Amino acid sequence: MIFITMIKFRKKASEVVDVGKKIMQNLPPSVRIIGTYWTLGRYDSVWIYEGKDEKDAIKMWLPAGDVVRTETLVSLSRDEALKLM
Repeated sequence: MIFITMIKFRKKASEVVDVGKKIMQNLPPSVRIIGTYWTLGRYDSVWIYEGKDEKDAIKMWLPAGDVVRTETLVSLSRDEALKLM
């Protein structure tokens, strides 16, 4: 499954960076990071990653605590979505 997590910082950027490093060093075994980006607009960062199931996405963000607020989307490729039609 591909997940897209949109992140809003709730603390100073330096605290967010520390938590991000902690998350990257302790990923669930089946999670593979596709890309991480800092963004302009409503969200401060977006992470795109692959995981076995929704439980992986939940486990991944538990260490973030109150440093960030997240919204995670489950996604399908365009081709996968078209096959469902």
